[in-house]
Amino acid sequence: MLMELAVAPEQDVESQIDRILRSEELRGSEVLRRLLRFLADKSASGEADDLKEYIVAIDGLGKPSTYDPRYNSAVRIQVGRLRQKLADYYRAEGLHDPIVIDLPKGRFKLKFTHRAIPAVEASGAEASPAAWPAVAAEPAQDSSHAHFPKVMEFPRLVIALIAGVVIALAAGGYYWLRPFHTDATTATYPAGWDADMEDLWRPLVETKRPLILAIEDPLFAELNGSTETYFRDRTLNNWNQVAASPTVAALRTLLKSSAIQPSRHFTSFGEVDASFMIAKLLGPREQSLSVVRTSDFPLRLLADNNVLFVGVENLFFNEQTQAMPIEVQLQPVVEGIRNVHPGPGEPALFVDQYSTAPSEEGYAYALVTHLPGPLRDSDVESFTSSRSAGYVGAVKAFTDPVFVHSLVGHLRQLGGGRMPRYYQVLLRVRFEKEMPTEITYVLARELH
Repeated sequence: MLMELAVAPEQDVESQIDRILRSEELRGSEVLRRLLRFLADKSASGEADDLKEYIVAIDGLGKPSTYDPRYNSAVRIQVGRLRQKLADYYRAEGLHDPIVIDLPKGRFKLKFTHRAIPAVEASGAEASPAAWPAVAAEPAQDSSHAHFPKVMEFPRLVIALIAGVVIALAAGGYYWLRPFHTDATTATYPAGWDADMEDLWRPLVETKRPLILAIEDPLFAELNGSTETYFRDRTLNNWNQVAASPTVAALRTLLKSSAIQPSRHFTSFGEVDASFMIAKLLGPREQSLSVVRTSDFPLRLLADNNVLFVGVENLFFNEQTQAMPIEVQLQPVVEGIRNVHPGPGEPALFVDQYSTAPSEEGYAYALVTHLPGPLRDSDVESFTSSRSAGYVGAVKAFTDPVFVHSLVGHLRQLGGGRMPRYYQVLLRVRFEKEMPTEITYVLARELH
């Protein structure tokens, strides 16, 4: 039986905090240990109700003073992880602890409840000073908005989000992507989710780790001057490359711009469309899903979280895969997808073929890569292509039950009857006006 503590003995609560800090659940995470100690101290002093996300980031997580909660969800992610770790602790090690510590959603104030004990055991207990503040029973606040950063700073992103919602509602559940015609079994699963979908997405949804969706916010050069001009070259993905670019130098001369600066205020409709599809599919099953920009995504998050990435071939994929413990067999390049070890009859390079504006049609290859994190206890999955239509098509394929049924069949055949743990899937996406019209499975590689 649990009872809300009106007055919690200080030494009892301190002992409980110390017990959790030494537990197996938190022993391996210095970040969560520091966060729990910080929130415990603030709860003890009565300051927890006034805590702001920025203060938790700086004082609780040791983030730099430049931390901006509008673009960085580190606090929300780590608070969510701590909440889950506390729940896991009390299901195992702390099953019989006298004091239960919880972190209600939408709050930074710890909640303490006391397990009733038999009177014969309680008779010898001594009263302790009332140093901890009372904790009133309050309903958990809805923090679903906390999982998503504010997007009002991204003008095109806002428009794209609205458009994505309109498209989804207009679709009314109709799947226009149907390259196969075999019906998937849905007897024991909710609509849109079946046994094959479960096999494909299991590593990312059946886990205690938070899931981060990283969307690309490409690097632009903002040319300062009398006109607001932004320049984007998709082959330039770090500022040193932009600053040394002859094309940028020529533009500066032409526009009489004496200075340039990096800008990441824009993203394409493709990223938002793909993100909407992923959130629609995984949202009901993954409560800790959050969205971050790639430029705000530090490498260390790969070790503590499951990650989905959506975007064109860029610096994220190149740098992050170098830190993975598995070598990839297919690599995205500007021209298409490189086949590192071609099999019989396979090309060394799958080349995209399309026309640009005004027609914007042709086909592009899309690569879906599922890898372990740096420590092999997290999962990283990326949807990449040289064109937004490519990775949008790949996401559609991985979220469409009919396509997934055939895709899982290919993967099981590749794994000798079992579903490979890590793999790469190559798809060809035909498109018109940047909209996918046909998605074709090309090949897959199992990674070891």
